[in-house]
Amino acid sequence: MHDAYEETSILNISVQIESMAAYDDNLLIGTREGHLLMYNVPSVSDDNHKLELLRHSKNFNKKRITQIDVIPEYNLLIILTDNIICVHDLNSLNFQQLYQLQKTRGATLFSLDIKPNQIINGEKHTIVHLCVVVKRKLQLYKSKGKKFETFNDLELTVPDIPRELSWCGETLVLGFRGLSYTILDLNGKTKELFPTGKSPEPSVTKLSDNSFVLGKDSQSFVMDTRGELIQHNPVKWSDTPSAIAWDDPYLLGIVHDRLEVYTTEGCLHIQTIKDLNKARLIYRCKQGKVFVASISHVWCVRAIDVTHQIRTLLEQTQFQLALKLTSLSDISEEEKVKQIYKIQTLYAHHLFRSKRFQEAMDQFLKIGTDPYEVIMLFPDLVTPSSNNPEVSDPTLPKLQDHDLEKGLRALIVFLTEVRHKLMGDSKAKDKDNIKEKSLIEGKKNMTAVATEQLLKIIDTTLLKCYLQTTDALVAPLLRLNHCHLAEAEKTLLMHQKYPELIILYQTKGQHRKALELLEKHAKENDSSLKGTARTIQYLQHLGKDYIDLILKFAGWVLNEDPEQGLRIFIEDIQEVEQLPRAKVLDYLLRCHKDLVITYLEHVVHVWEDTNLLFHNVLIHQYKEKCLACMSENATPAEKQTAQYIRQKLQQFLQKSEHYMPETVLVHFPFDNLFEERAIILERLARHQQVISIYISLLNDVPKAIEYCNKVYTRYQKNADKQKQSNGADEVYVMLIQQLLKPDDKENLMAVHIYIRV
Repeated sequence: MHDAYEETSILNISVQIESMAAYDDNLLIGTREGHLLMYNVPSVSDDNHKLELLRHSKNFNKKRITQIDVIPEYNLLIILTDNIICVHDLNSLNFQQLYQLQKTRGATLFSLDIKPNQIINGEKHTIVHLCVVVKRKLQLYKSKGKKFETFNDLELTVPDIPRELSWCGETLVLGFRGLSYTILDLNGKTKELFPTGKSPEPSVTKLSDNSFVLGKDSQSFVMDTRGELIQHNPVKWSDTPSAIAWDDPYLLGIVHDRLEVYTTEGCLHIQTIKDLNKARLIYRCKQGKVFVASISHVWCVRAIDVTHQIRTLLEQTQFQLALKLTSLSDISEEEKVKQIYKIQTLYAHHLFRSKRFQEAMDQFLKIGTDPYEVIMLFPDLVTPSSNNPEVSDPTLPKLQDHDLEKGLRALIVFLTEVRHKLMGDSKAKDKDNIKEKSLIEGKKNMTAVATEQLLKIIDTTLLKCYLQTTDALVAPLLRLNHCHLAEAEKTLLMHQKYPELIILYQTKGQHRKALELLEKHAKENDSSLKGTARTIQYLQHLGKDYIDLILKFAGWVLNEDPEQGLRIFIEDIQEVEQLPRAKVLDYLLRCHKDLVITYLEHVVHVWEDTNLLFHNVLIHQYKEKCLACMSENATPAEKQTAQYIRQKLQQFLQKSEHYMPETVLVHFPFDNLFEERAIILERLARHQQVISIYISLLNDVPKAIEYCNKVYTRYQKNADKQKQSNGADEVYVMLIQQLLKPDDKENLMAVHIYIRV
C-alpha cells in the first residue's frame, strides 16, 4: 500500500545473538556464549552516525543469556540465564549484578509489566510487576524501588509449562506449545481460549492493557482480556510468523526472510520488507523504532516521516490510518487538533461522495461540522440568496430516487442530533474515542451563525427532508419548531400539506391564519380539514388571552354543529376551563341562546362554579324553557320536555346554595310554576306564603303538612345553636289558619291526625 518503514543494517557480529532488548536509543544484545553488549543507535539513520559500542561484557556469564529486558526508570537490567532471574545495574560498567531471585531457580521465561507515572499518595511512581515461569508454576513479584518482592506470596499453578507469556493489565496471557492459549487473572481464575493450530509454537503479542494478539498458524486474532474477539477478521500473514512486535498502529511480523507490516484495524497489508536473511528476533524500542535480528545480524527498522506517510495515505483515501498516525505524531497538540479535524472533514466528504451517507453524517457529527456546510451537500434543500447565489457543487454526486432518500434520511439523523445538542439535550452521546468537541463549545469550527438562526435553518431543512421521506414526522417537528415561517409556509403549500400548515401557524402564533384556513377547507369534501373537529380542537387550546378570536370563529362551528361546537367552551381542558365564563355566557345569550342551559349546567355541576350570576341565569333559563313548552299550543313532545326541564328546575332550586332567591323570585310568574315559587319562598323563610300555595293553589294538604314538619324539624335541630326555639310551632299555626275555613273540616281533621303522629 505504502512504505511505512525503512530498514538499515546496523550490526554484524561474530558471536551468536540469543536475546535482545532496547530502550531510548540503546540496544542490548545477549549472546549464546554469555556475552552482553550495549550499543547506542542514533535516532537518525545517517552514515555519519555510526553505531557506537558502549559496553561489552565478555565475561558476563558462562551460560547463554536466554532473555533480557530493561526497566529504564530504575536503571535495572533483568536477565534470565542458567534458569534463574538475575537483576543487574544497567548503569554500572560491567552490568554489576545486584541480586538473584533465588526462588526462580529453574525459570524458563519471564514477563515484565511496567506502569510509569502512577499516582500514589499524591506522588508519581513507576510500578513494575514481574511474572516468572518455573516449570508449571507462575511466580509473581512487585517492585519496591529496585527490589522485587513476592506479590502477596502469590504463586499460580498451570497445566503445562508456558512457552509464551505476557501481562495485559491485571491479566496474564499464556501460550502452551502444541496446546492452546489461556488467560489468567490474579485470583487464579482461568479461561481457555483456542488451540495454537498446526504450528505448535504459540504467539502472544501485547497491544495494550486490555488487548493482545494471539497467533494461530498464519493468522493473528485481536482479543480483549475477557477472552473475546475485538474484531472478527484476523490479520492474515503470508505464512506463520516466527516473531511479532506491535508498533502502533502497525503489527510487524517476521515471515521467513521478510518483515511484513499490517494494521490491526481493517487488517490491511501495508508493506513487506525483504532480504532480512534468517531474521528470528524482533523488539520494539520506542514509537517508530524496531530492531530485528538474526543469529549474527541486526537491522534497525525506522518509521518513515509521518507527514509523508499521511500525505500518501490521504491520496489513497486511507483516512482512518492517517488519523491514527496523526494522533501518534510528535507535533504540538494545537497542530494535532487542526490536522485531525482537517483529515476527518476530508474523510466525511469522501464517505458522502461514496454514498456512504450515514457514516458521513456520523463523521460530521463527531467533528462538529457547521450544519449549514452539511446541508449544502444537498443543493435542492438550499434556497439561493444574495449570500449564496450558487449552491451547486459539480463534484457532488447527483442523488436520485433511492440514493436521494438514503441521503436525506442520514441528514435527518445528523440534524436531529445537532438540534438536540444546540437545545441542551443531555442524552447526546459521544460516538468515538477521539475527544469530541461539542457543538456548543466548538463553534470555532462553525460559521458565526446565531443559535436561533441556526435552529431556523435546521428545522426548515428537516421539514423539507420529512416531506420527501417520512410525512408522519412533519407534524411532530412543527409542534415544536424554529422553522423560518415564510420558507416553511411556502414549502407546505407547495406539497399541499394543509394540516401541517395549521400546526406551523399554531406554533408561530399565526392563529387567525390557521383559523381562516380551517374555515375555508371545512366544507371541501376532498380536504383533510373537512368538518368542524379541527377548528374545535384548535379553539379549545388557544386560552383566555384569545377569547375574542375564539368567539369570532366559534360562530360558524356552532351554526354548523351546535352540540359538538359547544365543546369549545365546556371541554375538560385547562385552557377551556380558564376562559372568562361571563363573557362566554354573554356571547351565547346573544348568539346561541339554545346552548346556554347546557353550558351553564357544565359550569355549575362539573366545574362547581359558585358564582351567583351563573346560578341565577340557569334558573332563569330553566324557567323560560318551561314556560315556552307549557303553552296551550304545545306539542306532546314539548310538554314532555317541559316536564323534564321542570324537574331539573325544582331540583336545582332545592339543592343550589348559590342563587339569590329575592332576585329570582321577581321574574317568576304568579299564574304558573307554583311548586317552584314555593321552593324559592321556602328559601326566604316566607312560610305563610308557601303554605298558602300548597293549600289554596295546589290543594295539596299532605304536601303542606310535610312542609310544616320539615320546617319544625329544622328549627329543632338549630335550637341549640340559636339558644331558643321561638317560632318552631308557628308554622303549624299558619297551617291551621289556612285550613280553618267553613268547608275545610275534613282537612282540619287530617291535620289533627298528622300532629298526633
